[in-house]
Amino acid sequence: MILYSLVWGLLNPVPRLNILNETIRNVYYHVPIWFAMLFMMTFSLFHSILSLSKNNLQNDSKAYNAAVVGFFFSIPGLLTGSLWAKYTWGTWWTFQDPKLNGVAISILIYLAYFILRFSVDDELKRARISAVYNVFAFVMMNVFIMILPRLADSLHPGNGGNPAFGKYDLDNNMRTVFYPAVVGWVLFSYWLFNLKNRISHISEKLHE
Repeated sequence: MILYSLVWGLLNPVPRLNILNETIRNVYYHVPIWFAMLFMMTFSLFHSILSLSKNNLQNDSKAYNAAVVGFFFSIPGLLTGSLWAKYTWGTWWTFQDPKLNGVAISILIYLAYFILRFSVDDELKRARISAVYNVFAFVMMNVFIMILPRLADSLHPGNGGNPAFGKYDLDNNMRTVFYPAVVGWVLFSYWLFNLKNRISHISEKLHE
């Protein structure tokens, strides 16, 4: 599905819109990548809650691995968004936009999660502390990128009174690429998560 979106996304005709022009094709990459990131962070939250309720180290490991994969997707998500901003807003980044600031803060919050994990040696204690912090990180991420931008002025589509792309410029041709792209990137993130889990399992066996 990702290959389909890459190829057909370049060939498929798009609506001719002022300012956006051909950059509207970035919706096939930027938005699905963020969907994949949010999916992984939600998956990480799920396993953190299981880790707290069952005191299970395997769930803690899965929560960490999902967060790593989600963080990995946040980087291209941020880069594609910055590139898009340069062509449509005239700048790579603006600190006046609450959506962009919220993304930056969310990335720092999850960086702190990884640092926290490496600062605790005891496995059970690390699992409990990490799980509690991960719940906090997920809530704050949603506040910073989902809630606050909708309450303030924002250049970003779908926030601050601006309509989301799907409401005014996604035609049927684009939807035939966009929806498979979302599914493809989400499945790709899950495949990476399973791969990371296998690597972690092998690493644990080697250190036993």
